[in-house]
Amino acid sequence: MSSVVTAEDLQVWMAGLDDLFARVAGRFGRVEPRQRARAYLIGLLAPVERKNGWQLAEAAGDDGPEGMQRLLNSYAWDADAVRDDLRAYVVEKLGDADGVLIVDETGFVKKGDRSAGVQRQYSGTAGRIENCQLGVFVAYASPRGRALIDRELYLPKSWLADRERCTRAAIPDAAAFATKPAIARVMLERALAAGVPARWITADEAYGGDYKFRSSCERHGMGYVVAVPCSQSVGVGPGGNLRADHLAADAPPEAWKRLSAGDGAKGARLYDWALATLPWDVEPGFGRWLLIRRSIAKPDELAFYFGYGPHNTTFAELVRIAGARWAIEECFQQAKTETGLDHYQVRRYDAWYRHITLAMLAHAYLAATTAGLPKALTASSPSAPARSAVCWHT
Repeated sequence: MSSVVTAEDLQVWMAGLDDLFARVAGRFGRVEPRQRARAYLIGLLAPVERKNGWQLAEAAGDDGPEGMQRLLNSYAWDADAVRDDLRAYVVEKLGDADGVLIVDETGFVKKGDRSAGVQRQYSGTAGRIENCQLGVFVAYASPRGRALIDRELYLPKSWLADRERCTRAAIPDAAAFATKPAIARVMLERALAAGVPARWITADEAYGGDYKFRSSCERHGMGYVVAVPCSQSVGVGPGGNLRADHLAADAPPEAWKRLSAGDGAKGARLYDWALATLPWDVEPGFGRWLLIRRSIAKPDELAFYFGYGPHNTTFAELVRIAGARWAIEECFQQAKTETGLDHYQVRRYDAWYRHITLAMLAHAYLAATTAGLPKALTASSPSAPARSAVCWHT
């Protein structure tokens, strides 16, 4: 297949970009910021090595970065309103009743101590403690594609206790400390209130291990498959509670099924899985499960998930939702590589939101025009008859 871009291809590409920008153009009240925002968006989509103010200005034909810097630091426009437009665009282009909302965070390594929210803290992106900012994000994934739809900057307690430092970074006086799971709850509630079509929520153990996070999902009628730590306490009936890893040790050999959690860069993500129905109180028509993932190459490597959803949810469906969490990691990688999500050089709180939102908007355009999820799994496994309070599916 030829990789040559024709004039017709370029026309179609620009027409789609014009359609996207027309949706947000009214958020930039005057002509100059509107023109700057369009040039910024085009630069984020262009083959520019580092998508910071200097290089985006050069791509736009400017003599210096001042115009791009004004767009992020001083022009009057509402990044949250653009985020709302972005979310509506993603729903229109990728929305599906089987959509999944995915929560995760990513780190932005920074030098110095003046960027809003920066401090030495653990970054899963780097896999170690780094001097960085942390952003909490929500992605939307469906059989039609995946894209980031919301974002919030995590503000550590040390920052909020220093009002002078907050003022220098333009952090609003009303900003209050919130844990990352609490931030995620607010963003999920925002998506559901906006009518984002989704049946499931998934997240890693930083969120799945939080009882309030799981309870919020249930209150909103959402199913979930969320990672929990190996030490997670699991109610097993009259016998009391067991750690998740201790319960896993009781799984009979016939409980383990080899299933794919979706396709990755190297093909199907195959693991061995076991599923136990938990004897916890639920709303009529719903069920709770403990899902266990075991590495094929390293059988001692286990991962654990709490599941909640309609009682007739299949084994394979729960595995599919667990695997959907990787979609947000792919979004982070694509947005950082292709639309400059982490290329910013700003210190102000509001400027962070502005750059991140425009980078997400650019990524959403790529997602709407080029991306698609692998086919959903269709295999299912029959459940075994209950022999105890915990029922293993065999």
